[in-house]
Amino acid sequence: MFIKKIFENKTNESVHKQFVRFGKGTFGMRAVINARISGQVKVSSTFELANDFLEFIASLSPKMKVSGIILSKEKLDLENERKKTGLFEYSIEREIGSEEMKKILDKCYFALLDCSAAGIELKVKKKLPKPGKSVEAKVNDKFCVLDLDLKFLAKFKDEFFWDINDFKKARAEHTFIITDIIMPAGEKDFEKIRQEAKRKGKIIRKVIVDGKEIVKEKEFSV
Repeated sequence: MFIKKIFENKTNESVHKQFVRFGKGTFGMRAVINARISGQVKVSSTFELANDFLEFIASLSPKMKVSGIILSKEKLDLENERKKTGLFEYSIEREIGSEEMKKILDKCYFALLDCSAAGIELKVKKKLPKPGKSVEAKVNDKFCVLDLDLKFLAKFKDEFFWDINDFKKARAEHTFIITDIIMPAGEKDFEKIRQEAKRKGKIIRKVIVDGKEIVKEKEFSV
């Protein structure tokens, strides 16, 4: 999970891509995730975690069936390509290996894919919400819906709720506070500046676990 990477000082390009959409400001109710243990692990989240869920599934299963669309800033070696404003869009419906999935996630912007494997079922909406600050009232925390067998609970908890003890019901909400945008030195191309500029600020992580609220903060520059 990209939030975990920030808190553990392990940021990389995948984390950076999560913040390209943002300018300076305070952005509440981001990367919202709900989890409930009830015979299986039932999870839902906002759009920000679509890629993280697929990366997680690829760590659990050597292959999976996927269907949906992949959005990329760069051209990929994939079938059914359509060029949209600022993006390449690929429609995909087939079985895919975990290594290929990881390579796609390394390169793409967002993979809006339904996915199934043994004991795993993921459903994802196929249209990203528009960027904006005031999303609190209309946040869709069921953009991604993931069902897992209980055998995956420990790994799920370690990836998405690594900072709390055992739970029956948990929810995490994040606020991004971006105070500075650090431009790449010497770059003239506006789009490259937007894509490569680092965002600096802090994340406020609020976790509500079985009715108890825990709040943590972490500064970042990605």
